[in-house]
Amino acid sequence: MTTTKEPSRIAGIGVSPGIAIGPALVVRREVVAVTGITLANAAEVAAEIGRFDEAVSRSVAEVDGLIAGLTEAGNDEGLDILETQTEFLTDPQLRADVVQQIEEQFRTAHDALVGVTDALVQLFLNMDDAYMRARHADVRDAGDRILRHLGGRARQTRTYPEGCIIVADDLSPSDTIALDLTQVAGFATQMGGPTSHAAIVAKARGIPAVVGCVALLDGIKEGERLVLDGQAGELVLRPDDATTDIYREKQQHFAEQSAWLKSLRDVSAVTKDGCAVQLLANISEPADLDQVFENGGEGVGLLRTELLFLGRDSLPDEEEQFGFYQKIALKAGKRPVTIRTIDIGGDKEAPYLGLAREENPFLGYRAIRICLDRTDIFKTQLRAVLRASAFGNFNIMFPMIGSVQEVRAAKAVLQEVRKELAEEGVPFGAEMQTGIMIEIPAAAVIADLLAKEVDFFSIGTNDLIQYTLAVDRMNDQVAALYDGFHPAVLRLIARVIEEAHRAGIHVGMCGELAGDPHATRLLLGMGLRSFSMSAVSIPRIKQQVRETTLTDAQCIFEAAKGLDSADEIRAVCQSVN
Repeated sequence: MTTTKEPSRIAGIGVSPGIAIGPALVVRREVVAVTGITLANAAEVAAEIGRFDEAVSRSVAEVDGLIAGLTEAGNDEGLDILETQTEFLTDPQLRADVVQQIEEQFRTAHDALVGVTDALVQLFLNMDDAYMRARHADVRDAGDRILRHLGGRARQTRTYPEGCIIVADDLSPSDTIALDLTQVAGFATQMGGPTSHAAIVAKARGIPAVVGCVALLDGIKEGERLVLDGQAGELVLRPDDATTDIYREKQQHFAEQSAWLKSLRDVSAVTKDGCAVQLLANISEPADLDQVFENGGEGVGLLRTELLFLGRDSLPDEEEQFGFYQKIALKAGKRPVTIRTIDIGGDKEAPYLGLAREENPFLGYRAIRICLDRTDIFKTQLRAVLRASAFGNFNIMFPMIGSVQEVRAAKAVLQEVRKELAEEGVPFGAEMQTGIMIEIPAAAVIADLLAKEVDFFSIGTNDLIQYTLAVDRMNDQVAALYDGFHPAVLRLIARVIEEAHRAGIHVGMCGELAGDPHATRLLLGMGLRSFSMSAVSIPRIKQQVRETTLTDAQCIFEAAKGLDSADEIRAVCQSVN
Protein backbone atom coordinates (compact mmCIF):
# COMPACT_ATOMS: atom_id res chain seq x y z
CA MET A 1 0.00 0.00 0.00
CA THR A 2 1.41 3.39 -0.96
CA THR A 3 1.62 6.02 1.77
CA THR A 4 -0.44 9.08 0.91
CA LYS A 5 1.37 11.63 3.09
CA GLU A 6 4.52 13.32 1.82
CA PRO A 7 7.73 11.95 3.41
CA SER A 8 9.47 14.36 5.77
CA ARG A 9 12.95 14.23 7.26
CA ILE A 10 14.45 14.98 10.66
CA ALA A 11 18.19 15.62 10.84
CA GLY A 12 20.29 14.46 13.78
CA ILE A 13 23.70 13.01 14.55
CA GLY A 14 24.42 9.58 13.15
CA VAL A 15 26.16 7.63 15.95
CA SER A 16 25.82 4.06 14.71
CA PRO A 17 25.70 3.38 10.96
CA GLY A 18 23.13 1.23 9.21
CA ILE A 19 19.60 1.43 7.85
CA ALA A 20 16.47 0.51 9.82
CA ILE A 21 12.95 0.41 8.40
CA GLY A 22 10.00 -0.26 10.66
CA PRO A 23 7.15 1.02 12.89
CA ALA A 24 7.79 3.70 15.53
CA LEU A 25 7.71 2.82 19.22
CA VAL A 26 7.48 6.15 21.07
CA VAL A 27 9.00 6.18 24.58
CA ARG A 28 8.48 9.16 26.87
CA ARG A 29 10.40 9.68 30.10
CA GLU A 30 8.31 10.46 33.16
CA VAL A 31 8.79 14.06 34.26
CA VAL A 32 9.90 14.24 37.89
CA ALA A 33 8.79 17.35 39.75
CA VAL A 34 9.48 18.71 43.23
CA THR A 35 6.43 18.43 45.48
CA GLY A 36 7.28 21.41 47.68
CA ILE A 37 6.03 19.57 50.78
CA THR A 38 7.69 20.70 54.02
CA LEU A 39 8.17 18.30 56.92
CA ALA A 40 6.55 19.30 60.19
CA ASN A 41 8.79 17.88 62.92
CA ALA A 42 11.75 15.70 63.89
CA ALA A 43 9.65 12.53 63.73
CA GLU A 44 8.77 13.17 60.10
CA VAL A 45 12.44 13.94 59.35
CA ALA A 46 13.50 10.60 60.83
CA ALA A 47 10.75 8.82 58.90
CA GLU A 48 11.85 10.37 55.60
CA ILE A 49 15.46 9.36 56.17
CA GLY A 50 14.23 5.82 56.85
CA ARG A 51 12.15 5.87 53.66
CA PHE A 52 15.17 7.00 51.67
CA ASP A 53 17.41 4.28 53.11
CA GLU A 54 14.79 1.63 52.36
CA ALA A 55 14.40 2.88 48.77
CA VAL A 56 18.16 2.73 48.27
CA SER A 57 18.28 -0.82 49.66
CA ARG A 58 15.52 -1.91 47.29
CA SER A 59 17.30 -0.19 44.37
CA VAL A 60 20.60 -1.93 45.14
CA ALA A 61 18.82 -5.29 45.42
CA GLU A 62 17.10 -4.68 42.08
CA VAL A 63 20.40 -3.85 40.35
CA ASP A 64 22.08 -6.86 41.97
CA GLY A 65 19.30 -9.00 40.53
CA LEU A 66 19.85 -7.56 37.06
CA ILE A 67 23.61 -8.17 37.34
CA ALA A 68 23.00 -11.76 38.43
CA GLY A 69 20.66 -12.28 35.50
CA LEU A 70 23.18 -10.99 32.96
CA THR A 71 25.99 -13.01 34.53
CA GLU A 72 23.93 -16.20 34.56
CA ALA A 73 23.07 -15.68 30.90
CA GLY A 74 26.77 -15.21 30.10
CA ASN A 75 26.08 -11.67 28.90
CA ASP A 76 28.76 -9.21 30.02
CA GLU A 77 27.25 -6.38 28.01
CA GLY A 78 25.66 -3.85 30.31
CA LEU A 79 27.46 -5.02 33.46
CA ASP A 80 29.58 -1.86 33.54
CA ILE A 81 26.44 0.29 33.38
CA LEU A 82 24.88 -1.57 36.29
CA GLU A 83 28.09 -1.55 38.31
CA THR A 84 28.28 2.23 37.84
CA GLN A 85 24.72 2.48 39.17
CA THR A 86 25.63 0.40 42.21
CA GLU A 87 28.55 2.73 42.94
CA PHE A 88 26.25 5.74 42.76
CA LEU A 89 23.48 4.13 44.82
CA THR A 90 25.89 3.16 47.60
CA ASP A 91 27.93 6.38 47.56
CA PRO A 92 27.99 7.65 51.18
CA GLN A 93 28.21 11.22 49.91
CA LEU A 94 24.89 10.84 48.10
CA ARG A 95 23.22 9.78 51.33
CA ALA A 96 24.95 12.57 53.27
CA ASP A 97 23.74 15.22 50.81
CA VAL A 98 20.16 13.92 50.78
CA VAL A 99 20.02 13.58 54.58
CA GLN A 100 21.41 17.09 54.97
CA GLN A 101 18.58 18.53 52.87
CA ILE A 102 15.99 16.52 54.80
CA GLU A 103 17.35 17.58 58.19
CA GLU A 104 18.26 21.20 57.47
CA GLN A 105 15.60 22.18 54.92
CA PHE A 106 12.82 19.85 56.10
CA ARG A 107 12.42 18.53 52.55
CA THR A 108 10.86 15.17 51.78
CA ALA A 109 13.19 12.37 50.68
CA HIS A 110 11.72 12.73 47.20
CA ASP A 111 12.46 16.46 46.95
CA ALA A 112 15.89 16.15 48.54
CA LEU A 113 16.89 13.42 46.10
CA VAL A 114 15.59 15.40 43.13
CA GLY A 115 17.66 18.41 44.25
CA VAL A 116 20.85 16.42 44.80
CA THR A 117 20.47 14.48 41.55
CA ASP A 118 19.70 17.59 39.50
CA ALA A 119 22.84 19.31 40.83
CA LEU A 120 25.02 16.32 39.90
CA VAL A 121 23.42 16.02 36.48
CA GLN A 122 24.08 19.71 35.83
CA LEU A 123 27.71 19.28 36.91
CA PHE A 124 28.27 16.68 34.19
CA LEU A 125 26.22 18.52 31.55
CA ASN A 126 28.43 21.60 31.98
CA MET A 127 31.57 19.68 31.03
CA ASP A 128 33.17 20.24 27.65
CA ASP A 129 34.45 16.68 27.29
CA ALA A 130 31.73 14.81 25.39
CA TYR A 131 32.34 11.49 27.13
CA MET A 132 32.13 13.01 30.62
CA ARG A 133 29.09 15.09 29.68
CA ALA A 134 27.27 11.96 28.57
CA ARG A 135 27.78 10.40 32.01
CA HIS A 136 24.98 12.59 33.36
CA ALA A 137 22.67 9.80 32.22
CA ASP A 138 24.16 7.39 34.78
CA VAL A 139 23.35 9.80 37.59
CA ARG A 140 19.85 10.51 36.30
CA ASP A 141 19.08 6.83 35.81
CA ALA A 142 20.18 5.81 39.29
CA GLY A 143 18.27 8.72 40.83
CA ASP A 144 15.13 7.75 38.94
CA ARG A 145 15.48 4.19 40.23
CA ILE A 146 15.50 5.39 43.86
CA LEU A 147 12.60 7.75 43.18
CA ARG A 148 10.57 4.89 41.74
CA HIS A 149 11.09 2.85 44.91
CA LEU A 150 10.31 5.88 47.07
CA GLY A 151 6.99 6.10 45.26
CA GLY A 152 6.35 2.37 45.49
CA ARG A 153 6.09 2.03 41.72
CA ALA A 154 6.91 -1.23 39.95
CA ARG A 155 9.51 -1.30 37.21
CA GLN A 156 7.94 -0.63 33.82
CA THR A 157 8.15 -3.44 31.28
CA ARG A 158 7.77 -2.86 27.57
CA THR A 159 6.74 -5.00 24.66
CA TYR A 160 8.57 -4.34 21.42
CA PRO A 161 6.76 -4.75 18.10
CA GLU A 162 8.83 -6.74 15.61
CA GLY A 163 11.34 -4.61 13.72
CA CYS A 164 10.38 -1.44 15.62
CA ILE A 165 12.36 1.78 15.74
CA ILE A 166 12.42 3.29 19.21
CA VAL A 167 11.83 7.03 19.30
CA ALA A 168 12.52 8.80 22.61
CA ASP A 169 13.59 12.07 24.17
CA ASP A 170 16.50 10.02 25.55
CA LEU A 171 17.23 6.43 26.49
CA SER A 172 18.47 5.80 30.00
CA PRO A 173 21.31 3.36 30.62
CA SER A 174 18.74 0.92 32.03
CA ASP A 175 16.65 1.25 28.86
CA THR A 176 19.64 0.43 26.68
CA ILE A 177 20.34 -2.76 28.66
CA ALA A 178 16.72 -3.88 28.33
CA LEU A 179 16.56 -3.48 24.54
CA ASP A 180 15.24 -6.64 22.90
CA LEU A 181 17.52 -6.99 19.91
CA THR A 182 15.33 -9.67 18.37
CA GLN A 183 12.67 -6.99 17.95
CA VAL A 184 14.36 -3.55 17.90
CA ALA A 185 15.76 -2.49 14.52
CA GLY A 186 17.09 0.93 15.52
CA PHE A 187 16.49 4.00 17.65
CA ALA A 188 16.44 7.77 17.48
CA THR A 189 16.63 10.16 20.41
CA GLN A 190 16.02 13.84 20.83
CA MET A 191 18.92 14.24 23.28
CA GLY A 192 22.35 12.65 23.46
CA GLY A 193 25.60 12.68 21.52
CA PRO A 194 28.19 10.31 20.11
CA THR A 195 29.35 9.24 23.58
CA SER A 196 25.94 8.79 25.25
CA HIS A 197 25.04 5.32 26.53
CA ALA A 198 22.48 5.01 23.77
CA ALA A 199 25.19 5.66 21.18
CA ILE A 200 27.73 3.36 22.83
CA VAL A 201 25.27 0.48 23.11
CA ALA A 202 24.09 1.03 19.54
CA LYS A 203 27.65 0.81 18.21
CA ALA A 204 28.47 -2.21 20.35
CA ARG A 205 25.37 -4.09 19.25
CA GLY A 206 25.39 -2.94 15.64
CA ILE A 207 22.03 -1.16 15.88
CA PRO A 208 21.50 1.86 13.57
CA ALA A 209 21.00 4.99 15.69
CA VAL A 210 20.55 8.74 15.36
CA VAL A 211 20.68 11.14 18.32
CA GLY A 212 20.22 14.88 18.74
CA CYS A 213 17.02 15.02 16.68
CA VAL A 214 15.39 18.35 17.56
CA ALA A 215 11.65 18.25 18.37
CA LEU A 216 11.65 14.56 17.56
CA LEU A 217 8.67 13.41 19.62
CA ASP A 218 6.35 16.14 18.35
CA GLY A 219 6.27 14.84 14.79
CA ILE A 220 5.95 11.06 15.18
CA LYS A 221 2.98 8.85 15.97
CA GLU A 222 3.07 5.38 17.50
CA GLY A 223 3.19 2.66 14.83
CA GLU A 224 3.98 5.05 12.00
CA ARG A 225 6.48 3.72 9.44
CA LEU A 226 9.99 5.21 9.65
CA VAL A 227 13.31 4.92 7.90
CA LEU A 228 16.40 5.54 10.03
CA ASP A 229 19.79 6.20 8.40
CA GLY A 230 22.50 5.96 11.05
CA GLN A 231 25.26 6.88 8.60
CA ALA A 232 23.69 10.11 7.34
CA GLY A 233 22.13 10.95 10.71
CA GLU A 234 18.62 11.19 9.33
CA LEU A 235 15.12 9.95 10.14
CA VAL A 236 12.54 9.75 7.34
CA LEU A 237 8.89 10.01 8.43
CA ARG A 238 6.10 8.45 6.37
CA PRO A 239 8.37 7.18 3.54
CA ASP A 240 6.49 6.23 0.36
CA ASP A 241 7.17 2.91 -1.34
CA ALA A 242 9.73 4.36 -3.77
CA THR A 243 11.70 5.94 -0.91
CA THR A 244 11.52 2.72 1.10
CA ASP A 245 12.87 0.71 -1.84
CA ILE A 246 15.86 3.07 -2.16
CA TYR A 247 16.70 2.57 1.49
CA ARG A 248 16.30 -1.21 1.25
CA GLU A 249 19.04 -1.20 -1.39
CA LYS A 250 21.23 0.92 0.90
CA GLN A 251 20.49 -1.49 3.73
CA GLN A 252 21.74 -4.44 1.69
CA HIS A 253 24.89 -2.60 0.60
CA PHE A 254 25.67 -1.60 4.19
CA ALA A 255 25.26 -5.18 5.42
CA GLU A 256 27.77 -6.39 2.83
CA GLN A 257 30.23 -3.60 3.71
CA SER A 258 29.89 -4.25 7.46
CA ALA A 259 30.60 -7.94 7.04
CA TRP A 260 33.76 -7.09 5.14
CA LEU A 261 34.94 -4.57 7.77
CA LYS A 262 34.28 -7.10 10.53
CA SER A 263 36.54 -9.56 8.72
CA LEU A 264 39.42 -7.09 9.21
CA ARG A 265 39.42 -7.51 12.99
CA ASP A 266 42.22 -10.05 13.10
CA VAL A 267 44.32 -8.78 10.19
CA SER A 268 47.18 -6.31 10.60
CA ALA A 269 47.04 -2.62 9.74
CA VAL A 270 49.71 -2.69 7.04
CA THR A 271 49.90 -0.53 3.91
CA LYS A 272 50.10 -2.13 0.45
CA ASP A 273 53.84 -1.57 0.44
CA GLY A 274 54.38 -3.18 3.84
CA CYS A 275 54.40 -0.34 6.39
CA ALA A 276 52.92 -1.45 9.74
CA VAL A 277 50.63 1.02 11.52
CA GLN A 278 49.59 0.80 15.18
CA LEU A 279 45.85 1.25 15.85
CA LEU A 280 44.91 1.93 19.48
CA ALA A 281 41.80 3.18 21.28
CA ASN A 282 40.80 5.96 23.67
CA ILE A 283 38.97 4.67 26.76
CA SER A 284 37.73 5.88 30.15
CA GLU A 285 37.11 2.69 32.13
CA PRO A 286 37.90 -1.06 32.15
CA ALA A 287 34.64 -2.07 30.44
CA ASP A 288 35.63 -0.07 27.35
CA LEU A 289 38.37 -2.61 26.60
CA ASP A 290 35.84 -5.19 25.39
CA GLN A 291 34.89 -2.95 22.50
CA VAL A 292 38.55 -2.19 21.75
CA PHE A 293 39.43 -5.84 21.24
CA GLU A 294 36.20 -6.64 19.38
CA ASN A 295 37.17 -3.98 16.83
CA GLY A 296 40.74 -5.20 16.43
CA GLY A 297 42.46 -2.58 18.56
CA GLU A 298 46.04 -3.31 19.63
CA GLY A 299 45.85 -1.53 22.97
CA VAL A 300 45.05 1.83 24.55
CA GLY A 301 46.59 5.07 23.34
CA LEU A 302 44.69 7.20 25.85
CA LEU A 303 43.21 6.20 29.19
CA ARG A 304 41.33 9.20 30.56
CA THR A 305 41.47 9.13 34.35
CA GLU A 306 38.98 11.93 35.08
CA LEU A 307 36.09 9.53 35.72
CA LEU A 308 37.75 8.66 39.03
CA PHE A 309 37.75 12.26 40.20
CA LEU A 310 34.45 13.73 38.99
CA GLY A 311 30.89 13.52 40.27
CA ARG A 312 31.99 13.06 43.86
CA ASP A 313 32.75 15.16 46.94
CA SER A 314 36.22 13.95 47.86
CA LEU A 315 39.41 12.73 46.22
CA PRO A 316 39.71 9.01 45.48
CA ASP A 317 42.38 7.49 47.72
CA GLU A 318 45.37 5.48 46.50
CA GLU A 319 43.70 2.09 46.98
CA GLU A 320 40.61 3.03 44.97
CA GLN A 321 42.77 4.34 42.14
CA PHE A 322 45.07 1.31 42.28
CA GLY A 323 42.06 -1.03 41.96
CA PHE A 324 40.84 0.88 38.89
CA TYR A 325 44.22 0.78 37.11
CA GLN A 326 44.92 -2.82 38.11
CA LYS A 327 41.62 -3.93 36.59
CA ILE A 328 42.62 -2.31 33.29
CA ALA A 329 46.12 -3.82 33.44
CA LEU A 330 44.80 -7.34 34.00
CA LYS A 331 42.21 -7.00 31.24
CA ALA A 332 44.69 -5.56 28.72
CA GLY A 333 47.38 -8.15 29.47
CA LYS A 334 50.53 -7.46 27.44
CA ARG A 335 48.83 -4.90 25.23
CA PRO A 336 50.11 -1.33 25.77
CA VAL A 337 48.05 1.12 27.84
CA THR A 338 48.98 4.81 27.95
CA ILE A 339 47.57 6.60 30.97
CA ARG A 340 46.99 10.34 30.95
CA THR A 341 47.43 11.82 34.42
CA ILE A 342 44.53 13.72 35.93
CA ASP A 343 43.13 16.40 33.60
CA ILE A 344 40.68 18.32 35.76
CA GLY A 345 39.90 22.03 35.87
CA GLY A 346 38.38 23.97 32.98
CA ASP A 347 35.18 22.15 32.06
CA LYS A 348 35.88 19.26 34.45
CA GLU A 349 34.91 20.76 37.79
CA ALA A 350 35.79 19.07 41.08
CA PRO A 351 34.09 21.23 43.76
CA TYR A 352 35.94 19.52 46.61
CA LEU A 353 39.22 21.04 45.36
CA GLY A 354 37.93 24.54 46.10
CA LEU A 355 39.13 25.95 42.79
CA ALA A 356 38.34 29.62 42.19
CA ARG A 357 35.94 30.47 39.40
CA GLU A 358 37.80 31.65 36.29
CA GLU A 359 36.83 33.84 33.35
CA ASN A 360 38.71 31.57 30.92
CA PRO A 361 38.98 28.14 32.60
CA PHE A 362 40.37 26.44 29.49
CA LEU A 363 43.33 28.80 29.63
CA GLY A 364 43.60 28.66 33.39
CA TYR A 365 44.38 26.50 36.38
CA ARG A 366 43.98 22.94 35.14
CA ALA A 367 45.63 19.59 34.36
CA ILE A 368 49.41 19.54 34.93
CA ARG A 369 49.25 23.03 36.43
CA ILE A 370 47.12 21.74 39.31
CA CYS A 371 49.25 18.59 39.67
CA LEU A 372 52.51 20.50 40.01
CA ASP A 373 50.90 22.81 42.55
CA ARG A 374 49.04 20.07 44.47
CA THR A 375 51.72 17.38 44.50
CA ASP A 376 49.79 15.47 47.18
CA ILE A 377 47.09 14.71 44.57
CA PHE A 378 49.66 14.06 41.86
CA LYS A 379 51.78 11.70 43.95
CA THR A 380 48.78 9.66 45.05
CA GLN A 381 47.80 9.07 41.43
CA LEU A 382 51.37 8.29 40.38
CA ARG A 383 51.75 5.78 43.23
CA ALA A 384 48.56 4.01 42.17
CA VAL A 385 49.57 3.94 38.49
CA LEU A 386 53.08 2.69 39.24
CA ARG A 387 51.80 -0.06 41.54
CA ALA A 388 49.31 -1.21 38.91
CA SER A 389 52.01 -1.11 36.22
CA ALA A 390 53.46 -4.28 37.78
CA PHE A 391 50.42 -6.13 36.36
CA GLY A 392 50.50 -4.83 32.78
CA ASN A 393 52.22 -2.83 30.06
CA PHE A 394 51.70 0.78 31.15
CA ASN A 395 53.04 4.09 29.85
CA ILE A 396 52.25 7.44 31.43
CA MET A 397 51.82 10.89 29.92
CA PHE A 398 51.29 14.39 31.25
CA PRO A 399 48.59 16.67 29.73
CA MET A 400 48.64 20.36 28.85
CA ILE A 401 52.40 20.69 28.80
CA GLY A 402 53.58 24.11 27.63
CA SER A 403 57.26 24.24 28.64
CA VAL A 404 60.37 22.15 29.23
CA GLN A 405 60.32 23.22 32.88
CA GLU A 406 56.87 21.65 33.41
CA VAL A 407 58.07 18.36 31.97
CA ARG A 408 61.13 18.32 34.21
CA ALA A 409 59.06 19.16 37.27
CA ALA A 410 56.55 16.38 36.52
CA LYS A 411 59.35 13.87 35.90
CA ALA A 412 60.94 14.87 39.21
CA VAL A 413 57.73 14.05 41.10
CA LEU A 414 57.47 10.76 39.25
CA GLN A 415 61.06 9.89 40.14
CA GLU A 416 60.39 10.77 43.78
CA VAL A 417 57.43 8.38 43.84
CA ARG A 418 59.50 5.64 42.19
CA LYS A 419 62.15 6.05 44.88
CA GLU A 420 59.57 5.93 47.69
CA LEU A 421 57.98 2.73 46.36
CA ALA A 422 61.38 1.10 45.93
CA GLU A 423 62.33 1.96 49.53
CA GLU A 424 59.01 0.51 50.72
CA GLY A 425 59.62 -2.67 48.76
CA VAL A 426 56.47 -2.14 46.69
CA PRO A 427 56.75 -3.69 43.18
CA PHE A 428 56.11 -1.58 40.08
CA GLY A 429 56.84 -1.76 36.37
CA ALA A 430 60.39 -0.53 35.86
CA GLU A 431 60.03 -0.26 32.06
CA MET A 432 57.15 2.26 32.06
CA GLN A 433 57.83 5.03 29.53
CA THR A 434 57.06 8.69 30.09
CA GLY A 435 55.51 11.01 27.53
CA ILE A 436 53.53 14.20 27.08
CA MET A 437 50.42 15.39 25.31
CA ILE A 438 51.09 17.92 22.57
CA GLU A 439 47.91 19.99 22.71
CA ILE A 440 49.13 23.54 23.33
CA PRO A 441 50.58 25.33 20.27
CA ALA A 442 53.60 26.36 22.34
CA ALA A 443 54.45 22.68 22.85
CA ALA A 444 54.27 22.05 19.11
CA VAL A 445 56.56 25.01 18.42
CA ILE A 446 59.20 23.80 20.91
CA ALA A 447 58.75 20.12 20.05
CA ASP A 448 62.48 19.84 19.36
CA LEU A 449 63.26 20.91 22.94
CA LEU A 450 60.56 18.75 24.52
CA ALA A 451 61.64 15.67 22.56
CA LYS A 452 64.91 15.63 24.53
CA GLU A 453 62.96 15.20 27.78
CA VAL A 454 60.53 12.33 27.08
CA ASP A 455 60.12 8.89 25.54
CA PHE A 456 57.12 9.77 23.39
CA PHE A 457 54.67 12.40 22.16
CA SER A 458 50.90 11.99 21.87
CA ILE A 459 49.23 14.66 19.75
CA GLY A 460 45.88 15.69 21.25
CA THR A 461 44.20 17.29 18.27
CA ASN A 462 40.96 18.26 20.03
CA ASP A 463 42.61 20.94 22.15
CA LEU A 464 45.41 21.66 19.67
CA ILE A 465 42.83 22.68 17.06
CA GLN A 466 40.84 24.69 19.60
CA TYR A 467 43.85 26.60 20.91
CA THR A 468 45.51 27.10 17.53
CA LEU A 469 42.39 28.52 15.90
CA ALA A 470 41.07 30.33 19.01
CA VAL A 471 37.75 28.52 18.57
CA ASP A 472 35.49 27.24 21.34
CA ARG A 473 34.15 24.08 19.68
CA MET A 474 31.15 24.07 22.04
CA ASN A 475 30.08 27.56 20.92
CA ASP A 476 27.56 27.15 18.09
CA GLN A 477 28.36 30.60 16.70
CA VAL A 478 31.99 29.72 15.93
CA ALA A 479 31.98 25.89 15.92
CA ALA A 480 32.15 25.86 12.11
CA LEU A 481 35.61 27.43 12.35
CA TYR A 482 36.88 24.43 14.31
CA ASP A 483 38.63 22.45 11.58
CA GLY A 484 41.44 19.92 11.85
CA PHE A 485 42.29 20.40 8.16
CA HIS A 486 43.21 24.07 8.69
CA PRO A 487 46.73 24.64 7.26
CA ALA A 488 47.97 26.05 10.58
CA VAL A 489 46.89 22.96 12.49
CA LEU A 490 48.41 20.60 9.93
CA ARG A 491 51.71 22.51 9.94
CA LEU A 492 51.96 22.13 13.72
CA ILE A 493 51.14 18.41 13.52
CA ALA A 494 53.73 17.87 10.79
CA ARG A 495 56.33 19.72 12.86
CA VAL A 496 55.68 17.59 15.95
CA ILE A 497 56.00 14.36 13.94
CA GLU A 498 59.17 15.56 12.24
CA GLU A 499 60.84 16.58 15.51
CA ALA A 500 59.87 13.32 17.20
CA HIS A 501 61.44 11.34 14.36
CA ARG A 502 64.55 13.51 14.45
CA ALA A 503 64.95 12.81 18.18
CA GLY A 504 64.24 9.11 17.73
CA ILE A 505 61.17 9.03 20.01
CA HIS A 506 57.73 7.52 19.43
CA VAL A 507 54.90 9.80 18.28
CA GLY A 508 51.19 9.01 18.16
CA MET A 509 47.89 10.86 17.90
CA CYS A 510 44.93 10.46 20.25
CA GLY A 511 42.57 13.23 19.13
CA GLU A 512 39.45 12.92 16.98
CA LEU A 513 41.47 13.56 13.80
CA ALA A 514 43.12 10.15 14.30
CA GLY A 515 39.73 8.50 13.77
CA ASP A 516 38.77 10.50 10.66
CA PRO A 517 39.19 8.23 7.59
CA HIS A 518 39.59 11.28 5.35
CA ALA A 519 42.72 12.26 7.31
CA THR A 520 44.37 8.82 7.44
CA ARG A 521 46.44 9.06 4.25
CA LEU A 522 47.43 12.65 4.98
CA LEU A 523 48.70 11.71 8.45
CA LEU A 524 50.52 8.66 7.10
CA GLY A 525 52.19 10.95 4.57
CA MET A 526 53.37 13.16 7.43
CA GLY A 527 55.01 10.13 9.03
CA LEU A 528 52.45 9.22 11.70
CA ARG A 529 52.47 5.49 12.45
CA SER A 530 50.37 5.28 15.63
CA PHE A 531 46.69 6.28 15.75
CA SER A 532 44.42 6.17 18.83
CA MET A 533 40.68 6.71 18.47
CA SER A 534 37.19 5.61 19.45
CA ALA A 535 37.12 1.81 19.32
CA VAL A 536 34.37 1.73 16.70
CA SER A 537 36.48 3.82 14.32
CA ILE A 538 39.30 1.27 14.18
CA PRO A 539 37.96 -0.97 11.34
CA ARG A 540 37.48 1.95 8.94
CA ILE A 541 40.92 3.40 9.68
CA LYS A 542 42.40 -0.07 9.19
CA GLN A 543 40.62 -0.25 5.83
CA GLN A 544 42.18 3.08 4.82
CA VAL A 545 45.66 1.93 5.86
CA ARG A 546 45.40 -1.37 3.97
CA GLU A 547 44.15 0.30 0.78
CA THR A 548 46.99 2.81 0.41
CA THR A 549 50.76 2.94 -0.11
CA LEU A 550 53.21 5.24 1.59
CA THR A 551 54.01 6.73 -1.81
CA ASP A 552 50.36 7.73 -2.31
CA ALA A 553 50.16 9.07 1.25
CA GLN A 554 53.31 11.16 0.83
CA CYS A 555 51.98 12.58 -2.46
CA ILE A 556 48.80 13.68 -0.68
CA PHE A 557 50.83 15.39 2.03
CA GLU A 558 53.01 17.15 -0.55
CA ALA A 559 49.92 18.36 -2.41
CA ALA A 560 48.28 19.53 0.84
CA LYS A 561 51.31 21.56 1.87
CA GLY A 562 50.83 23.87 -1.07
CA LEU A 563 47.16 24.65 -0.33
CA ASP A 564 45.86 27.58 1.69
CA SER A 565 42.41 26.45 2.85
CA ALA A 566 40.94 23.58 4.84
CA ASP A 567 38.33 22.93 2.13
CA GLU A 568 41.00 22.49 -0.55
CA ILE A 569 43.04 20.18 1.66
CA ARG A 570 39.99 18.11 2.57
CA ALA A 571 39.06 17.83 -1.10
CA VAL A 572 42.52 16.44 -1.95
CA CYS A 573 42.24 13.91 0.88
CA GLN A 574 38.73 12.82 -0.09
CA SER A 575 39.43 12.58 -3.80
CA VAL A 576 41.33 9.34 -3.29
CA ASN A 577 38.92 7.75 -0.76
